[in-house]
Amino acid sequence: MTHPTGRPEAVAPATALRAAAPGWATEADVVVVGSGVAGLTVALRCAAAGARVTVVTKARLDDGSTRWAQGGIAAALGEGDTPEQHLDDTLVAGAGLCDERAVRTLVTEGPDAVRRLIATGARFDADDDTGEILLTREGGHHRRRIAHAGGDATGAEISRALVEAVREAGIDTVENALVLDLLKNGSGRAAGVTLHVMGEGRRDGVGAVRAGAVVLATGGMGQIFSATTNPAVSTGDGVALALRAGAEVSDLEFVQFHPTVLWLGPEAEGQQPLVSEAVRGEGAHLVDADGVRFMRGQHELAELAPRDIVAKGITRRMQERGAEHMYLDARHFGARMWERRFPTILAACRAHGIDPVTEPIPVAPAAHYASGGVRTDLHGRTTVPGLYACGEVACTGVHGANRLASNSLLEGLVFAERIAEDITAGAAGAAGAEGPARPATAAERTEPDERTGPDEGAPGGAPLLASEARYEIQHIMTHGAGVLRSAESLARAADRLERVHDEAAAQLRRDGKTAEPGVETWEATNLHLVARVLVAAALRREETRGCHWREDRPARDDAAWRRHLLVTLGPDGALDVRSTDSEAFPPPTTPRTETESRP
Repeated sequence: MTHPTGRPEAVAPATALRAAAPGWATEADVVVVGSGVAGLTVALRCAAAGARVTVVTKARLDDGSTRWAQGGIAAALGEGDTPEQHLDDTLVAGAGLCDERAVRTLVTEGPDAVRRLIATGARFDADDDTGEILLTREGGHHRRRIAHAGGDATGAEISRALVEAVREAGIDTVENALVLDLLKNGSGRAAGVTLHVMGEGRRDGVGAVRAGAVVLATGGMGQIFSATTNPAVSTGDGVALALRAGAEVSDLEFVQFHPTVLWLGPEAEGQQPLVSEAVRGEGAHLVDADGVRFMRGQHELAELAPRDIVAKGITRRMQERGAEHMYLDARHFGARMWERRFPTILAACRAHGIDPVTEPIPVAPAAHYASGGVRTDLHGRTTVPGLYACGEVACTGVHGANRLASNSLLEGLVFAERIAEDITAGAAGAAGAEGPARPATAAERTEPDERTGPDEGAPGGAPLLASEARYEIQHIMTHGAGVLRSAESLARAADRLERVHDEAAAQLRRDGKTAEPGVETWEATNLHLVARVLVAAALRREETRGCHWREDRPARDDAAWRRHLLVTLGPDGALDVRSTDSEAFPPPTTPRTETESRP
């Protein structure tokens, strides 16, 4: 693979994060931001095709969201199961907003992608006698199709296998690095990223990785809420970068709240222990304090209904009983099954003084997964040429209004392979291009103005938020845009988010000062931008659908709202919220209609 030898122009819009000029730079054909199943799969496939790849990750290679995935990876691998049945279950869970072409791609390419993952070194639990992969069920699935590893440590095993493969392949990695902004060349194509490496060494402080293709695989944004299953690094950095670069995001209002997160008390904040849906798949029951199975009669699958339905069922029961949590009862499993099938969950519960062998587990919903993200086509191309996205940061159209359990790892795997194929076929694909794209020509390359954004101390431009704003944003979002939403709560959240920004902007105008550039202030600023988009979309969608629950609009309205919301960020920081004409995504180059601007 060839790579343009000239330096890319670093376009610095007014919305770019304030940071020092890069003090170092390196070059690659492809820079992958993120080290979960999606990012590492892209890296391995591109490297195998001869591309020079650099992987940038915010913590260590194995510290992303993938390692926390307990349940498994869904694919039609079992006898009697078919991709068509998997497709049907996914479409039902997505509540009318899945892009069927994307789902069909997922379920048909998924089984072979899992087999290639196994060939890479991932070891799934198998029958001792036959060697067949053991499969379980989770919510929304009508068949056993969830492959798992280590009982309830599937993500950790996948991460282990991919990290080992990346290291064996000698792929260049930059750990403990927060990505800042996208670099573009003279024609507006992605040409690398700026980043800040935490710590000292060969590369530290603000630097740049110049590359002909940029792949965002940064994971989720669960840290915009007070309680989440996401790790501390999940601060929406990829979505925020894409917005500042001019890319389109979609469906951000659809945040999935996992129904069964270990309840640690009313003041618990940050990452909370997950109690996998696979526990219910093996026969655990949701009960209230009186032992009543309240999900019976609410859905044909009871506790195994899609996650949005179970989360709503738990929340309604909590309201009815004036309770802060419900219970998951799996005492009938016995000690041996708990120890063999769910050792990670058993250890987490016991660490917090709960023994699921002898007592029900207190559970409540918490922010878990972003069904929306940076909009892509079926090759992972975004609306910015040369910029790709895959995994949780992306919106491929697979999940619609609610992700089907264990489809996330499969989506990351399948679309990562498609991105790698597109990049290596022609180097740095362009959004909406017919066929593979080409490297930038000499005429398109210019010497860079290597700023990542406004100078650290320069007045004007967008301010950075102080680190403590993170907690204010989380409080605003939890109470205004959590499981239960209404026009009133969302409007209040929007106003409070605007005040957070306005106070920082006023200080910048008045005193020429902003928060000191650094990891905590960059993260807070990213969280604020993502929160604004989520609230704006949630306000616009005046219905209840999937994991978007409007108390003041309790019905699903297909006539008006079986369509997607698309959001872009203007150079002045204003959000442009538009809708598609139907549930199908238009190609990235197709003009959208029904434009509405919202500050």
